[in-house]
Amino acid sequence: MTNGEAAEARTAEAALMEGPAALKEWAATVRALEQGRQIVVLRKGGIAEETRRFRLETPDFYLMPAYEHQRRELLKPEAQSLLDEVLGEWEGPQAGAIAISSRAHAAEDILVTDPEALLRIRDLHIWTDAFAEERLKWKKREPLHVLLLRVYRLAEPIRLPMEPAFTGCKSWIAAGPPMAGDGAVPVLDDAEFARRSDEIRRRLGTAGEH
Repeated sequence: MTNGEAAEARTAEAALMEGPAALKEWAATVRALEQGRQIVVLRKGGIAEETRRFRLETPDFYLMPAYEHQRRELLKPEAQSLLDEVLGEWEGPQAGAIAISSRAHAAEDILVTDPEALLRIRDLHIWTDAFAEERLKWKKREPLHVLLLRVYRLAEPIRLPMEPAFTGCKSWIAAGPPMAGDGAVPVLDDAEFARRSDEIRRRLGTAGEH
């Protein structure tokens, strides 16, 4: 581990000690996860992060919707209505708070370097092939993280006062109150989540590693 990576790890640890973490993800993707349309996210780190590498800092985290920089052309046509939906609800960059309505447990972090592997799961998410290809090619020497997420809807959304730390191209932020007692319920039942997870592992060739 380089000095920079060590510093990043210490910074992340300190942030998580202050409160639960939240993973920033396109608002349209968060909505798809909350609706049970998919259980995967593809991550490689944010450009505002010191090493620009993604690290699964904790298996349990809130999902923080990111509204800016979403690109309609990188969503499949049948999923573009999700973008219209979330943008219609967004109060804009001047909003004083951001609403978090779900949390997730990362059941698995699968590392992918082969473009063909991503094509094998192309029908299991809302993004275009171009989106997956862009994610894979950025920082070519680093693998793409395919996270299998068990998503839970909160009984009541958590509204966090908007802070400068929430902005910028970063993966993780420290977010508010503890998760215990939030009344969250799983989007998918155990059997359905297991079935979908097994299917993704099978297509990515990692079924025997689980």
